[in-house]
Amino acid sequence: MQNSAIVLAGGISSRIGEDKGLVELAGKPLVKHVLDRINSLVEEKIVVVKTKRQAEKYERVLGSNVKLAIDKVDLTSPLVGAIAGFENAGGKYSILLSCDAPFVSKEILQLLLELCVNKNAAIPRWPNCNIEPLQAVFCTKPTLDAANKSICAGNLRLQGMVDRLKNVRYVSTLVLEQLSPGLNTFFNVNTTLDLKRAGSILKIH
Repeated sequence: MQNSAIVLAGGISSRIGEDKGLVELAGKPLVKHVLDRINSLVEEKIVVVKTKRQAEKYERVLGSNVKLAIDKVDLTSPLVGAIAGFENAGGKYSILLSCDAPFVSKEILQLLLELCVNKNAAIPRWPNCNIEPLQAVFCTKPTLDAANKSICAGNLRLQGMVDRLKNVRYVSTLVLEQLSPGLNTFFNVNTTLDLKRAGSILKIH
């Protein structure tokens, strides 16, 4: 298998008041917006959740075509979810995504997949040097190793995982904007106001 997709859906959604991945945008859960956009890019889709109860909810919504993985460690960190995803991924390369980015760009992810060949990662980077590890492509096995080393060292940030990877290709968001004008690909739904804005963006497009 060449490509897997890992969608993190186990985070606490305190600002939106409910399970964020299952919040509906235009009649469809946010997580399904993400999964539908990557259908043609991967052979395997994995959604990572925090608890068995949460997994049961997602299974009812997503059906059997999506693999569910549950965090092994009771820590609130996207790195914990990433580890569960990489452990379950069968693809040589894995796209790492969050469940709250409904406008993720298929074209950008396709480019990142191509740029990750013979690299350990292809990661978008802003002009201020901030990176977007939750919309990036990773070589699965070395990244799992880097993630485990980071968490063993007490660093629960995705940056800690990235810092332990060698042979990383960073891709300027200035380049990516040519494929996704306005870079709505990085728009995250964190609040009810964001959800309204997302609905407005959908109407425009």
